Order: sequence, then structure tokens, then C-alpha cells
Amino acid sequence: MSIATTTPAGRMASLARAELTLLGRNKGALVAGLFVPLVLPLSVRSAAEEMDLAKAGLTPGELVLPAAVGFSLLFAVYSTLVGVYVVRREELVLKRLRTGELRDAEILSGAALPAVLTGLLQCLLLIAGCAVLLDLSAPFAPHLAVLGLLLGLVMSAALAAATASWTRTGESAQVTPMPLMFVSMLGSGMFVPLELFPDRLASVCELLPLTPVVTLVRGGWTGGLSAGDALGALAVALAWTAVAVFAVRRRFRWEPRR
Repeated sequence: MSIATTTPAGRMASLARAELTLLGRNKGALVAGLFVPLVLPLSVRSAAEEMDLAKAGLTPGELVLPAAVGFSLLFAVYSTLVGVYVVRREELVLKRLRTGELRDAEILSGAALPAVLTGLLQCLLLIAGCAVLLDLSAPFAPHLAVLGLLLGLVMSAALAAATASWTRTGESAQVTPMPLMFVSMLGSGMFVPLELFPDRLASVCELLPLTPVVTLVRGGWTGGLSAGDALGALAVALAWTAVAVFAVRRRFRWEPRR
């Protein structure tokens, strides 16, 4: 993989183009990252019909839309990138890249760009689809939805690199993302709003990585998120991102374990 451009942005763009080519050859990653997030919101829509969403002050669309964003972040960004980092490490690609002009942060960021941009485009498509099909009105606080989406993209990439740091092989990379993904789907308000949880359980679930993203995106549409709650969600998201970055700087491996 040759990186000829000498500016940081140019080097990362060149690496991202090469990574996009490699990612396009991985049919399994394409199916999991592109199509699964498009189908899963349908299950949330079915579940919404069985819940008393009025008790939480929500409509089905206000449940499904943040969930759709969450699915995209988990599958198109987080899970995909864990595999990317681990496989590139096992193939010695990361080790070779470090011998050139690329800095460590540029290597990780450039490799993440295709998945992050795919996740962003997918989120925008899902948001537009949910707004039309579920008859959602315009967001009352669009800045919160944008903030939640951008934080989610950055945090998902950082968590992916952290997870890859203790994932041993490409095969295990299919398993190690599962705990976070299952916990997020069950406890971050994607299938069931936290307002319907017992108070103590809801307080714990508010600290999960994906919960602030769901909270901010949903709050952007409902307009019912107070400034204090928005700042709390922002603090949780930034804390998880900082922990992930710290873990990557301390423990990320650039060559296979022998």
C-alpha cells in the first residue's frame, strides 16, 4: 500500500481510498455493515406496536429513528472497523505503514474513514426514510441530533480501535464486538425507551456508550431534552471516547501476537 502524498490530509485520503478498495472486496463485511442496519429498524417498528409508548411520551417514529442510527453505528462503523483493524494488523499492513511517513493517528484515522463515511451516509438515508415512512415532523432541536450523530461516529471508531487492541485474530474479531453490541441494543433505549425501565436500571443504562447518542438524536426530534440532560449525555459520550482513545494509545498492537 503506497502513500505518496506528503500532507497529513493527503496521506489519510490516500490510505482511505486504498482501504475502501479492500473493504469493497469483503462481501461479508459489506452485508453486515450495509444491509443489516437497514433491516433491523423493522423489528423495532414491530416491537413499538406492542409497547405503551404514550407512557414515555414518544411516537413509534421517535423510537425507531434513533434506533436506526444506533444500528448503523454498531454495524457499519464499530463492528466493521474492529475487523478492519485486526485483519490489517494480521496481514502486517499496519506494521508496514508505520515505516513510512504516516503517523499512528493518521493510520488509524485513514483506515477508519471509509467505514465512518459509510455510517454517516447510511444514517442520513435511514433518517430520511424514517421521517417519510413514519410521518415524523421536522426536528425541534436539530443541533442536538447532529451533535449526537457526530459524537456517535467518533466514539464508535475509537471504541472499535480499543476493541481491536485485545482481539487476537480475524476470526475472533467477529465475536469480540458482540458484548457491546448486545448490551447497547438492549440497554441504550433502542428497542425499549429508558423511560419504561425501572429507575435504578435506567440510571445504569444511561452510562452505556451508545445511550447518549440515542438520547441526543431522540431529543433533537422531540425537543423534550433539557439542557442538563443534554450536557449529561454529552459528558458520557466524551468520557467513553476519552477512555477508548487512552486505551488505544496504551494497548493498541501494530503487529500480530506470536
